[in-house]
Amino acid sequence: MNKQYDAIVVGAGHNGLVAAAYLAKAGLRVLVLEQRPVLGGAAATEEIFPGFKFNTGSADAGLFRPAIVKDLALDRHGLSFLEGEAAVFAPQPDGTALTLWREPQRSAAEIARFSAADAEKYPAFLERVSHLAAVLRETLALTPPDLAHFSPATLMPWLGVGLKLRRLGEQEMMELLRVLPMPVRDFLDEWFESEALKGALGVLGIAGGLPGPQAAGTTLMFLYQQLGAPNSGFLSSRLVRGGTGALSAALAAAAQQHGAEICPGTAVAHILLDDLAEGVKGVRLANGQEISARFVVSSADPRRTFCQLVGAAHLEPQLLRAVRNIRYQGMTAKVNLALNGLPTFSGATSPGQLTGHIVVAPDLEYLERAWDDAKYGRVSQRPVLDVVIPSLLDSSLAPAGQHVMSITVQYAPYHLRESHWDAERERLGDQVVATLATYAPDLPERILHCQVITPLDWEREYGLTEGHIYHGQMGLDQMFFMRPAAGQAQYRTPFKGLYLCGAGAHPGGGVSGAPGRNAAREILRDGR
Repeated sequence: MNKQYDAIVVGAGHNGLVAAAYLAKAGLRVLVLEQRPVLGGAAATEEIFPGFKFNTGSADAGLFRPAIVKDLALDRHGLSFLEGEAAVFAPQPDGTALTLWREPQRSAAEIARFSAADAEKYPAFLERVSHLAAVLRETLALTPPDLAHFSPATLMPWLGVGLKLRRLGEQEMMELLRVLPMPVRDFLDEWFESEALKGALGVLGIAGGLPGPQAAGTTLMFLYQQLGAPNSGFLSSRLVRGGTGALSAALAAAAQQHGAEICPGTAVAHILLDDLAEGVKGVRLANGQEISARFVVSSADPRRTFCQLVGAAHLEPQLLRAVRNIRYQGMTAKVNLALNGLPTFSGATSPGQLTGHIVVAPDLEYLERAWDDAKYGRVSQRPVLDVVIPSLLDSSLAPAGQHVMSITVQYAPYHLRESHWDAERERLGDQVVATLATYAPDLPERILHCQVITPLDWEREYGLTEGHIYHGQMGLDQMFFMRPAAGQAQYRTPFKGLYLCGAGAHPGGGVSGAPGRNAAREILRDGR
């Protein structure tokens, strides 16, 4: 490392790497500093057990923006995506299972086994969801306006969103405004009668640890999860060949091709301010070394950025209050299993049914009861499980004939009322395996190794405040021009030269790359 750079990016998560690549491509001298020895943050792939490679964070890159792939020529750096034939497999307590396929007509035929009326409505439902998601998709690449300082320049890009909304027609426009704040339960109840179908789709509304399906605004999250390519009504989904970490590796290679330096295993202790505390002048590493830069770009979450790296003492009271009021309250854990073979799921007649997501969510009431435990500081006794077996599509992730299984668990609250996570880790793993074994009875005998990642691990090992995988909850009050807080949604901060580029900024969590790309655009605009 040298002593001075144009921009220092704190954190080599995928958003930090996206920002670094765009800045370096524009000719800036860029340094990326990552405290972990592995790149990618929550978009990393690691060989936890010999021969078994796991996506320790996100397993899915279905929301990743195609424009970034094109702009940075990521295919030239080895990036390729994989898609299974199934969107979601939802086993039921009675031994049956609902499979939604990527092909909508095939899904409708499957739904008909549960409800002929729902199968008939499904094409219209997909069309409605597609129209609503298309409007929201337009917002991903935009910088939210500062409502306290309106100007034509900041509002102009949003005119395109308004025009797209108008083109929907008055009825569709009102429908979007009506459904965004709705509980996903109410939204799905308006369309369907099958509990199996509503349970499988309802998982999208509570993704990332939002309250149960009766909570306001969960329909917004349902639509947010479909802002990538259509996937038969389920979340936009695709895997990365070689694991999600291969996406981060391709981003790193693109950044390095344009001259960026990337230093894993290098922790930033403080963001340095100038003597007047009005702007940044660089960073101080954990080893005491100081490095100068015109811009510091943090991919850490907002609370960690402001309260730890900058320091609460440097914040104005209003900003400090806003940052401390950001709701995190992580609610997800992860269980990674190394398997000696493919488990047999009840209701599955072919491995192709397991190539998408596998969800344990038999009905909306199941989701609500799981949330009831969590809101009182308890791990869900009957957890909602979102399972992927990426080795079915990518044999490089496991030894021949064996598999890796990753299970996202809801709800596992960061704040436990009667215990602590170091004591609950093993019990959580056993509970998840027992729950999944209800639908795959031979799973326990297939397990060779097990890793449990608790919300406390997300915080300690990955730097996620309160273990929230999205850098803060994504309710209506913490999205768009309110993300991360009112007046702070333009990637800039009150400190000149300090920017946010992580999931705590608009548009939010998931492996989209949009916060990193948008932040880089604003930095380059300010630099000019």
